[in-house]
Amino acid sequence: MTTSIQTTEANPAPLRPTTTRDARKRHDNLAGWAFVAPFTFFFVAFLIVPIVYGFWQSLTGLSLTGANNQFVGLANYAEALTDPDMWSSLWNTVVFTVLSTVPLVVISLVLALLVNTGIKGQWFWRLSFFLPYLLASTVVALFWNWMYSPDLGLINAGLGAIGLEPVSWLQDENTAMVSVVVTTVWWTIGFNFLLYLAALQNIPAAQYEAAAIDGASGWRQLFSITIPQLGPTTVLIVILQVLASLKVFDQIYMMTQGGPAGVTRSIVQYVYQTGFTGYRLGYAASISYIFFAIIIVLSLVQMRIAARRSN
Repeated sequence: MTTSIQTTEANPAPLRPTTTRDARKRHDNLAGWAFVAPFTFFFVAFLIVPIVYGFWQSLTGLSLTGANNQFVGLANYAEALTDPDMWSSLWNTVVFTVLSTVPLVVISLVLALLVNTGIKGQWFWRLSFFLPYLLASTVVALFWNWMYSPDLGLINAGLGAIGLEPVSWLQDENTAMVSVVVTTVWWTIGFNFLLYLAALQNIPAAQYEAAAIDGASGWRQLFSITIPQLGPTTVLIVILQVLASLKVFDQIYMMTQGGPAGVTRSIVQYVYQTGFTGYRLGYAASISYIFFAIIIVLSLVQMRIAARRSN
């Protein structure tokens, strides 16, 4: 009797092949990094590095004269927090922000509502309201400096025509800030106007038709439909306007140079004067980071409020 013994060789476990899906995933990852790399490079080179280097400067006595460049720790921050000029400049910035934000929201909304009613020549009104926004800050400042001129200005000429005394708009402590605010509102209101107009045109007409059938008047429709529907746009405009006003520099510097007696000097101008006129770059950097922290806190508060309203 013959017994046949069959031997089976153990087959090794096959190696996991590279699937098409894995290859495609790696390819997509590489392509993604290739697209992101240029932005990442410039983001790090022109934002992250300057922020880190600027913070380091704020911890030193760096000066344009080259003197006293050693590490001083938090001494600059301690000095800034007790600096009355910094606090007065910050207060001026807050005053400007409040005085400019309110009309830039309210007036732009009114203008958008008027244009949205379908009045004739809409292209003309849109162009008229938005055109100043396209002007450079230098042009705007020169134009309004002439308008506010005590002797030759158009505004004082109008006051004289009705028997009123001329006013030193930019030289009087009581009117200088208001004058700059008026200039800013005239200059920048066009952007907010377009945002509101676009939002108005996106409100469904069916809502107004239903309200009209129910007997709602125009004012009732305004406060029950239009204003609530514009809530997200209003929040966006307020956030953008507050952040822009807190960073005000151009028009104030070119119109008043921070005067008279420093009543219009903004915090950004004070940083500029401290660093490039007073040559104290380290101290100016510390003021900048204090202001930066304030802006971050305000932004977080505004975002929190906007999130609550959206919910």
